[in-house]
Amino acid sequence: MENLDSLYQWLCGEGVFLFDRQLPFSNDGTKALTIQLNGADAWGIFLDKGRMKTRAEEESAALHEAGHYATGATHRVCSPYDLVEKHERKADKWAVERKLSAEELDDAVAEGCTELWSLAERFGVTEEFMRRAVCWYTYGNLAVEEYMSF
Repeated sequence: MENLDSLYQWLCGEGVFLFDRQLPFSNDGTKALTIQLNGADAWGIFLDKGRMKTRAEEESAALHEAGHYATGATHRVCSPYDLVEKHERKADKWAVERKLSAEELDDAVAEGCTELWSLAERFGVTEEFMRRAVCWYTYGNLAVEEYMSF
């Protein structure tokens, strides 16, 4: 299982620049973003920790943004919605697989962690992240809205 410190160490070892910066140009729901500089092999991940209330939020956001870097799934701001969604799902899939395996999820359930909140707490991520993980390992996709009611 990946933890936040080892994720940050891996990103730094990869040469990714990590920034704790306020993101004033984004909407209030944006907590992080990843950019690749045009014409350069330079990447930056910006985390607006001021918008994050818990370490689980930070870890979930950092995993997702690392997924953008690791898969190369970035896009221009003006990209079509279908491309943006494709890249978001690719980053989410990478993040889930980096954080925990199907076996780790199965073990947690076998040990009695059957509620989303308890799984999220156990793995140190948000419930939203955990929903994606359960969908990925149960149904083979990330269509949370199709399988889980809120």
